Parts: sequence; structure tokens; C-alpha cells
Amino acid sequence: MTRASNRLLPRPLKAIPWALGLTCAGFLAAGWPAQAAESSGGATSAVIKPSSNHQKALARHLKQQGAVVYGAWWCPHCNHQKELFGLEAIELLPYVECDKDDAGRKQCQAAQVRGFPTWDFKGERRLGVLSLEELEIWSGYRAGSHSHH
Repeated sequence: MTRASNRLLPRPLKAIPWALGLTCAGFLAAGWPAQAAESSGGATSAVIKPSSNHQKALARHLKQQGAVVYGAWWCPHCNHQKELFGLEAIELLPYVECDKDDAGRKQCQAAQVRGFPTWDFKGERRLGVLSLEELEIWSGYRAGSHSHH
């Protein structure tokens, strides 16, 4: 296994928010895996439950409001974040995969993502798994408000 890819990411050991301890950031130092594992075809170990209408509406709302969540296929916390939304809502999430192809890697490096999952919303960044309730409050979502005023 080559470690040449380590030079892509400096190790920001100073001024790391405590939340990074809750993310998969520790794996960044190991270098980006060269091979991309496909998550299609039910390759995930956990069985993700179908989404409720509420979960789907929240995922649509986050995307419409311009929220972005950065993650990596090998990060268990990212998978847990997705599970909170259920199967169908995962596809609706404004999710950026940081480690399957060069385009995703470049996008995440440009955004200076240091841990997974990372949420960006209206100039604010939060690291780690966020509950649906936290995301609702942060994004101003109100259940039942997906119809226009």
C-alpha cells in the first residue's frame, strides 16, 4: 500500500474542534484508498429502513436550502447519518462523496473538509452526525411546512 497520497492532506492537529473526535477524521491520515468500493446492490452491512414522508421531506428541504453534507463511503459515522434518513431519503440528500473519484476528492479538498460527516449550511459548518431534530432546527424546517405557506 502506497502512502504517496498522504501529501494531499496536511494533518491539521492544531485547532481541531472537539467534534472531530466523533467523526472519521482519524482515517484521513491513512491516505485515500485507491480503489472505490461501490455501495450499489445492497453492499452496505446494515439494512437501512425505508424512509418516512417526514424523512424525505426534510432531505428535500435541506437540499433546497443549499445544505451540503460531505462524507466517505468507508466512514461508519457517515453511514449512520444516512440511516437516520432511511433508504429513499438518502438519494434526496445533498450528499458529496469524498472518496470514490477524483472529482469528489477535489471538491472535498477545495471545501477543506477535515472530517466526516461534515455539514455546510449558509456559511456555517458542523462536524459529526446530526440528529434529524438538530437538522430541522438548524435549517428552519417545520414539519408540515413543505407545502408553500
